[in-house]
Amino acid sequence: MNILVVGGGGREHALIWKMAQSPLVKKIFCAPGNPGISELAQLVPLAVDDIEGLYNFARENAIDLTVVGPELPLTLGIADRFRAGGLDLFGPSEAAAQLEGSKSFSKDLMLKYSIPTAAYAAFTERDAAVAYIKEQGAPIVVKADGLAAGKGVILAQTVAEAIAAVDEILLQGKFGAAGDSVVIEEFLYGEEASFFAFTDGKNILPLASAQDHKQIFDADQGPNTGGMGAYSPAPVVTDALYERIVTEVVQPTIDGMAAEGTPYQGILFVGLMIDGGDFKVLEYNARFGDPEAQPLLCRMKSDLVPVLQACARGELTVSELEWHDRAAVCVVLAASGYPDAYPKGDEIHGIDAANALEGVQVFQAGTALRDGKIVTAGGRVLGVTGWAETIEAAIQKAYGGADLISWNGMQMRRDIGQKALRRR
Repeated sequence: MNILVVGGGGREHALIWKMAQSPLVKKIFCAPGNPGISELAQLVPLAVDDIEGLYNFARENAIDLTVVGPELPLTLGIADRFRAGGLDLFGPSEAAAQLEGSKSFSKDLMLKYSIPTAAYAAFTERDAAVAYIKEQGAPIVVKADGLAAGKGVILAQTVAEAIAAVDEILLQGKFGAAGDSVVIEEFLYGEEASFFAFTDGKNILPLASAQDHKQIFDADQGPNTGGMGAYSPAPVVTDALYERIVTEVVQPTIDGMAAEGTPYQGILFVGLMIDGGDFKVLEYNARFGDPEAQPLLCRMKSDLVPVLQACARGELTVSELEWHDRAAVCVVLAASGYPDAYPKGDEIHGIDAANALEGVQVFQAGTALRDGKIVTAGGRVLGVTGWAETIEAAIQKAYGGADLISWNGMQMRRDIGQKALRRR
């Protein structure tokens, strides 16, 4: 098979790393990719939002399956374009991708199909939003309705903070068109977890549990990011909760989307807040999580490629995935200043040394090649993933690799996986 992967981050590097192990794969292309991906795939100089260019490339190069990593091309209708042209693509249609592209759409769907979630209201007018905040009180959550790269969620501890967040989103345009409306939600207490399931629009195939770390600083402090690290399995998701999440969230979501006339194909990513023996849905995403994909794919024993193809074709018959009996931990190394403005072009040292460690794989994200050297080119630059028999050993592997890497201003959280250790 010839495969085209759309994207150029750590998630896409991990997907290609896993797919390259499949005996079904002849050649992998990646648009636009990054220096790490170039070791496994041929890079294609096309942007992720160049839908027609990507379609033409797939058509001209006999691509058997296109796998979309990021959310932007999905919300722009890349799946619709490819399927209309008779090409297999893994990912939801433009209409189905609204599950991530519009928080108000997803909240309305959850309400209609009795999927547990926080109380909410959506607003396009500042004064109405402020009145609602004052009525509800704080803490409270303010979200940009559209895509904001994981940064459009403000956990406001006071009414003043919530109003300031509304002003930033609606009046100051901090998140551009993604902030044309805001969703204001009840503040949920508990521990976050990430749950993923493959689907062909009808059948579902759940993955192992995982947990992300959204805030920039240790102990979940500071602003939200796209994710500063993740691990799998996540002990907060007990066997009993796992089964309930499948039956009370995942299956009703897929059934509900089909009933709405927008069947969902691809991978469904459910962000959950778990409090004791109960849970509520925080949000949906229409693609693999980054960095959750890294530890999940390092644990996955099954061949990924047939599953992706079956989802794309509406023919998912596999009922269970095989997993390595090990834990995996990904630590994100970020540029100074992230998630706000950050410098680019700093030379990165130590990637090869980290990759040489047993049970360690460095997935490149915000990197570029300049004069033969790998330099920083994004906010989240690398994801160092380690795996071992226990979560404790996997943490040591990941940080052992991370500590061999350096560049000016590099930052990372030092507590990835600690929540799992507290639940032993």
